[in-house]
Amino acid sequence: MFTGIIEELGQVRGITRQAVSAELQIAADKVMEGLRVGDSIAVNGVCLTVTAFKDKSFQADVMAETLAKTNLGELKVGHRVNLERALRLGDRFGGHIVTGHVDGVGRILRKERQEIAQVFTIQAPPEVSFYLIKKGSVAVDGISLTVVESWEDGFTVSIIPHTADVTTLGFKGPGDTVNLEADLIAKYVAKFLQAARPGRIDTSFLAEHGFI
Repeated sequence: MFTGIIEELGQVRGITRQAVSAELQIAADKVMEGLRVGDSIAVNGVCLTVTAFKDKSFQADVMAETLAKTNLGELKVGHRVNLERALRLGDRFGGHIVTGHVDGVGRILRKERQEIAQVFTIQAPPEVSFYLIKKGSVAVDGISLTVVESWEDGFTVSIIPHTADVTTLGFKGPGDTVNLEADLIAKYVAKFLQAARPGRIDTSFLAEHGFI
């Protein structure tokens, strides 16, 4: 479990590709503190398991499913990536619940400056956009962000200079892909409502389930 608050930008030091999978070696600093084999680290929002580490870098395997459903397959040696260690009980919860299980890959359509902020327009697949609402949460390359506006196949988010300085969104622009994860609570609520009474919510439904 993660919060979407990026701890540092790592750098891809090596990539070993197999037929349908890969092994990443990522140079890092802060996330190496207290690191153990088997720990989880979100890399651009994708939860990966540390298989080995040494000399300020760690290794992680990326299976075929992950390469197919995320943008990790686009990484090259030298690319920078967002890194976040798994949440510890007692830590401050500065973002929102992020699982590291990417729902789909989006594409940046526009990047515009509005005074100190940078506003991104991102194209999103249906499996993500369905769950987005204005002022709701979304993870973009693992970054916890607030949705400014949303529509059928996209949304906008706005970032402050600090976020631009310490995450991949500082150097990504139109045409670049981003890993997207919709809000976990929204997904649970949607599934419950669809199973309980598809397409219908009224006072009888709310009373039946103890809301009124």
